Amino acid sequence: MDRPNYISPAGYSALKAEYDALFGTERPKIVDVISWAAGNGDRSENGDYLYGRKRLREIDRRLGWLSRRMKAAKVVDPARQEDRSRVYFGATVTIADEDDNHRTVTLTGDDEADAGRGLIGWNSPIARALRGAAVGDLRRVMLPGGEREYEVIALDYP
Repeated sequence: MDRPNYISPAGYSALKAEYDALFGTERPKIVDVISWAAGNGDRSENGDYLYGRKRLREIDRRLGWLSRRMKAAKVVDPARQEDRSRVYFGATVTIADEDDNHRTVTLTGDDEADAGRGLIGWNSPIARALRGAAVGDLRRVMLPGGEREYEVIALDYP
């Protein structure tokens, strides 16, 4: 990874909880099913064995991904942000576009992003444009639908 994986303490806890659940609970269950199914004989037509092996590969792939993301994670607590006059990680920002449509977004880690809930990833186009902005600043953003200009209306930290 060429850039840090910024994440909030809650986001890191969620990644760790998923890792622990997969590694400590689900993976051992699947291994038991595979062992039981392998003891039943012909593996070529054994659905439990074939499905178990497939599911085990999926779990191992996800565990590897989670492990890499947690290793690269740089936990940042937005509540401890010293400069609260500018947009940085964890800021909740209200922006207005050219048509005076208001939108409130929170800059979170890329692993925590959920646009439907207003959580945008730190490396998204809007977040990159808003970084370092203060209330009243205008920022241009190149989006898939074309270029938009946003004004920072309000800024808040937890």
